[in-house]
Amino acid sequence: MTPSTTPKASLLLSAKNLTCIRQDRLLFDALSFDVFAGDIIQVEGPNGSGKTSLLRILTGLSQPYEGQVLFQSTATHNKENLQAITRYREEYQQNLLYFGHLSGIKGEMTVEENLSFNIALHGDNTDGQAQALTNVNLMGFEDNLASNLSAGQHRRTALARLYQSNAPIWILDEPFTAIDKQGVSDLEALFLAHAQRGGCIILTTHQDLSALANTQLKKITLDYSNDIAFD
Repeated sequence: MTPSTTPKASLLLSAKNLTCIRQDRLLFDALSFDVFAGDIIQVEGPNGSGKTSLLRILTGLSQPYEGQVLFQSTATHNKENLQAITRYREEYQQNLLYFGHLSGIKGEMTVEENLSFNIALHGDNTDGQAQALTNVNLMGFEDNLASNLSAGQHRRTALARLYQSNAPIWILDEPFTAIDKQGVSDLEALFLAHAQRGGCIILTTHQDLSALANTQLKKITLDYSNDIAFD
C-alpha cells in the first residue's frame, strides 16, 4: 500500500515487490511502497523480523531475493526518471546518507578529523563544522581521539554528519542508540527540518516517536507471519 502524501510531493524512492530470505527463512515477501519528499517512515517489528535487512536492501548494500529499489534519477529524460539503484549506483550514493549499526568512526582519528573525513568522502556541506559539533554537544572534544570517547560521544560524532548532509534520502538504523533525552529531542527536530526541506527519512528505532506522530510519520510493520502493514 502506498502511503498518502500531498499531490505535489516528489517521489524519491520506490520499493517494488521486495522479497528477502535470510538463512532459508522468509523475512518479507512482495513488499512494495513509495517514499515521497517530506516522508518520515519508521520500520518496526520484533527482533529478527527483517528491519535491518530491509534498510540494507534500500541502500544497495544487500540484494533482495526478488524485486528492486528505484530512485529519482537525473540520468535520463524519462517522465518519472525512476531508475534502479543498482544501475546508477554512484548517483544513488550521492543522494543517500546511510547510518548503520556500525558508526564508521575511526578510533585513531580525532573527532574533528573523523567529521572532516566523512564530509570529504560523502561530498557533504563543508560549512558549519563547528556548529555541527555544537549541535551534538561535542565542542571542546574536537581534538580528542575517538577511541577515548564514551559510547554516547562516539555515537554523537557519527550523528554530526546529519547536520551537514546534502543527501535528500536518509536511511538510519537505530540512530537514537546511546543518545540522552536532549539528544533525542534534537534529532527529532533535525528530522522534521530535513523533511520540511523536501528530504525523506527511513529509520528503525525502539524510541517512542510520539513527538512526530501528528506530522509526517508513517510506519512499515514487519512481523514473523510475513503480514506487512503500511500505516
